[in-house]
Amino acid sequence: MSARSLKIAVIAGEVSGDLLGGDLVAALKARYPGPVELVGVGGEALQAQGLKSLFDFSELSVMGLTQVLARLPRFIKLISWTAEAIIAEKPDLLLIVDSPDFTHRVAKKVRKALPDLPVVDYVCPSVWAWKEYRARDMLAYVDRVLAILPFEPEVMERLGGPETRFVGHRLTAYPKLVETRAARTAGGAPVEGATRTVLLLPGSRKAEVATLLPIFGEVVHQFVERNGPARFLLPAVPKQVERIRAITDAWAVKPEILLGEEDKWRAFEAADAALAASGTVILELALAGIPTVSAYKADWLITFLRNRIKVWSAALPNIIADYPVVPEYLNDAVRPGPLVRWLERLSADTLDRRAMLAGFDEVWARMKTETAPGEAAAAVVLDLLRQRGVVSSL
Repeated sequence: MSARSLKIAVIAGEVSGDLLGGDLVAALKARYPGPVELVGVGGEALQAQGLKSLFDFSELSVMGLTQVLARLPRFIKLISWTAEAIIAEKPDLLLIVDSPDFTHRVAKKVRKALPDLPVVDYVCPSVWAWKEYRARDMLAYVDRVLAILPFEPEVMERLGGPETRFVGHRLTAYPKLVETRAARTAGGAPVEGATRTVLLLPGSRKAEVATLLPIFGEVVHQFVERNGPARFLLPAVPKQVERIRAITDAWAVKPEILLGEEDKWRAFEAADAALAASGTVILELALAGIPTVSAYKADWLITFLRNRIKVWSAALPNIIADYPVVPEYLNDAVRPGPLVRWLERLSADTLDRRAMLAGFDEVWARMKTETAPGEAAAAVVLDLLRQRGVVSSL
């Protein structure tokens, strides 16, 4: 006798969350003997698993509190609409993936209408950074948290939040990253006297590119002035290409603007060092083994609220290793002088470079899991469904 059909409601508000949700659902389908139906909101990865998204999830891709506030009326409408649609479907489980400003508000409304519905939150909110009270508040509408960072289960337990499992980070199982890491390890240190190759990663959003890329241009100019000819690679997302070209057109030394995954990973393999906007990409660079300096100019409201921020670093490799592995420059401290000098040290075979790579090895060791993240996450979901009597033991 075949297993009953499972109806999973899923909400993902960013491309990264869509990929995580897609991996989890694919693993769930491989483990569960019956059909799995999806309802909710997501992008290409979840749509490939059969989801018909309630609306274009790119509407949820905003950055910073000021952008959220500017679009608040639309957000409120989408929250209510999404919650009502999910409630009407009466799913067996609600999976919310990252984007807590949206997904958690939907989950609260759904839990109020369907109090017995199991709810799983994939990607632990950054309660370790600020608003620690959110951990305990989540008990009212979340049953399990799937953490992608190794220190998060301990933090959630300390703060009295829902049961949290570390399932691993998608990047550690991503073939391109694993291949790049292996190639870089085999390639050894930069050769003295060779032309240096520097990655420039000013971010994927309009505000990041507009504020950081002009400063990166000054860094390029000074680096070449101090060290001679160098190669600068700038992997770009399609929606920012024209803006990037407009800014870099006036540079005396122009970067190679790259599009697509293949070119991006070739650039990652070739780079001696990187200058990057603070964010997930810093972790990506660390796992790939690329010495990096981090820079960021924060949203003005975040700057205003900085005293409420509890975390000691914005760079995930630093938090994971629990010591300063990656140098960080924020707001007014983002100036060409120190960035240039760090790139000089990191793009040559120096003690600074070796120390950073040793730190990256420690980060890799703490992040790597034996089971692929999607499979581990699917196992937690199925275990919760069994505990709730939704499915029988398989």
